[in-house]
Amino acid sequence: MGKIFCIMGKSSSGKDTIYKRLLGEGSLPLNRIVTYTTRPIRVGEKDGEEYRFIDDETANQLDAEGKIVELRAYNTVHGIWKYMTVADEKIDLANHDYVIIGTPESYLGCLKYFGDDVMVPILITVDEGVRLERALKRERKQEHPKYEEMCRRFLADAKDFSEEKLKEAGIDNRFENEDLESCYSQILQFIREKISSC
Repeated sequence: MGKIFCIMGKSSSGKDTIYKRLLGEGSLPLNRIVTYTTRPIRVGEKDGEEYRFIDDETANQLDAEGKIVELRAYNTVHGIWKYMTVADEKIDLANHDYVIIGTPESYLGCLKYFGDDVMVPILITVDEGVRLERALKRERKQEHPKYEEMCRRFLADAKDFSEEKLKEAGIDNRFENEDLESCYSQILQFIREKISSC
């Protein structure tokens, strides 16, 4: 049975960078599980890489077909944006290991669906001041910066990643991203050990 390594972290923690590097790691044959979202695509993103970008009608159709593993809806300053994990034809746990980006809430949904013998949480942490600087730098690069949404997301992370929620979800594999190379090396070693112990 394959493993699903769930990479989690507050916004601008470096989780996207680490996720992409893990997928490009030639010595580690991890497949991606791309989550779905109804939010607009950002500059520099590609459909099918960061997310599968869909509309509400498609989301409702996936729900009607019973394919949604877990779904989160956020009431943003731009309307309701949905994020979801979908059990599509690309997930083959009999033959492959996977990596996915998630939140404690999405991890819990996947845990209930796939089981604790499959799901492995990986939490990336970073100093809050550094995280805010990174978020602002990223937002400034957007064609139409959404600073209000950036602030809402930053504050929402405090609630979504509270110690209470992390404990409830059993998320205790933490990696400090003070230095990207060091953090990545530690995560890589952790994943290798988990895969080799199967």
